[in-house]
Amino acid sequence: MAATAGLLKAGLFGLTGLVLLLVGAVLTFRAPLVLGLDGLYVASRGLMGEFIPKKALDDAVWATGGVLLFLGMYVFVVPGLRAGFRHLIETIAPGTKAGIVDVYRQRQTLAQGPRIVAIGGGTGLSTILRGLKAKSSNITAIVTVSDDGGSSGRLIKDKGMIPPGDIRNCLVALADAEKSMTDLFQHRFKDDSGSLSGHALGNLLIAALVDQSRGDFEKAVERASDVLNIRGRVVPSTLDRVRLRALLDSGAEICGETAIVEARGKIRRIFLDPANVTPHHAALEAIADADVICIGPGSVFTSIIPNLLVPGVTQALKETQAVKVYICNVMTQPGESDSFTASEHVSAILTNTESRIFDYVLVNNGIPSEIALSKYRESGQFLVEADLDRIRGAGFRPIVRDFTSETDFVRHDSFKVAECIMGLLR
Repeated sequence: MAATAGLLKAGLFGLTGLVLLLVGAVLTFRAPLVLGLDGLYVASRGLMGEFIPKKALDDAVWATGGVLLFLGMYVFVVPGLRAGFRHLIETIAPGTKAGIVDVYRQRQTLAQGPRIVAIGGGTGLSTILRGLKAKSSNITAIVTVSDDGGSSGRLIKDKGMIPPGDIRNCLVALADAEKSMTDLFQHRFKDDSGSLSGHALGNLLIAALVDQSRGDFEKAVERASDVLNIRGRVVPSTLDRVRLRALLDSGAEICGETAIVEARGKIRRIFLDPANVTPHHAALEAIADADVICIGPGSVFTSIIPNLLVPGVTQALKETQAVKVYICNVMTQPGESDSFTASEHVSAILTNTESRIFDYVLVNNGIPSEIALSKYRESGQFLVEADLDRIRGAGFRPIVRDFTSETDFVRHDSFKVAECIMGLLR
């Protein structure tokens, strides 16, 4: 119904403009342009003669014709074509709610935004991306591929593919598609769904795209990006299959991300297995060209450090001229960063990379409600202490604000963080 109304509106403007154009042309040039328009000239001149003296009639006819000629051109070309263009856009992209000009201007502004690289994985990275995509569409999310649990872990075993879970979350976070499409990607089958139980539909769709791309995971992610119409791009830190290996303070070695978290031991060092994987060329290029690089937030040992251990990534971070920021977690994580302060998160990265790869540390000083904190305490999670003196003592510049967004979860407010990052660039 709306499409029909839009088409009628476009047609009405166009027809009105065409009539005014023809009448104006006949009166201006005082000659029939098309057979049958001589009567229109005589009738129009006779009508004007009822009100205008005869000696001034020729000039009045000519002047009126000029006015109608330009008015007809305006109505036909400007509102008519605009209405037609709007109808075309609404037909192609029916979900477009804002004005066409506003949408165009917004996309042009985002296309001229800073080159942003965000490194990490899990829910932390996807949360930050939602705020960053409101500042620029020149975003590259570099994502860890060491997940071996849940839906991703089953696809690794069944298909031998790179785990898609963290990549799926980042694609959805950057999506400019309809909410119904993003909800579809994030749908997880319930436990009574047989062999589909626990699978995220987006993971299965990426697996299907891998098949259609003849095993090319990179091509599959690009096709998923097109489906979701994302702002920016998502790339794995490596296209090689890799596992995590952890050395605990007890001296024990544990292999596999899930097993490491479940061991609940204090982690001394984390390693890639194998160690000599090939870095993704797009990741290294994005780091080299970036204006600003965000590392984190996320699980420090299983989401952040694995990206930094891929050969070439740490060196690229050291060499780039970009502003480099580590976004420290708001809450500790059981089995990985129990009782960690902000400076201990920083120390864990320094110990495992043996390099200084960022200058700023974003630290939250907001305090969530006691009700929210009590829920987290039940699962062994606590607010990360902002021990700023130790961060400064290590040579970093802390940026301290209330970065929390308290909804059902205590996590970063993506828009507060994005605004802070843009402030560093300014």
